[in-house]
Amino acid sequence: MTGIELLFVLASGTYILNAFFGVSVRAGIVDSSGFRWLHHGLYLATFVLALLAASSMWWSPNQAGWYLIPAVLALAALPYVGSARRHPRRHVYAALVPLPFYILSLIVALTS
Repeated sequence: MTGIELLFVLASGTYILNAFFGVSVRAGIVDSSGFRWLHHGLYLATFVLALLAASSMWWSPNQAGWYLIPAVLALAALPYVGSARRHPRRHVYAALVPLPFYILSLIVALTS
């Protein structure tokens, strides 16, 4: 696995991990009241890795970074959409917007 492939796998992995963590908290499977910061930390890692992966369009011949730009924009907007506690439906919908772009960029990164 090349460095660019690994970067896209890590970016996609943190997104999926954060999504599963958020769903498990919302479903009552995990009580995050003692470590609410974890979801925010995962969000930050997700955003930074997505930004790094998207920036690969400038420093790599792989074109996968172009497909991740909409995901980066959606992740940047997520804090302004509203919290999962106050606006759960809006938060979930906004958090799902990046999913197809992660899938597409990961496919392009792994097949190019």
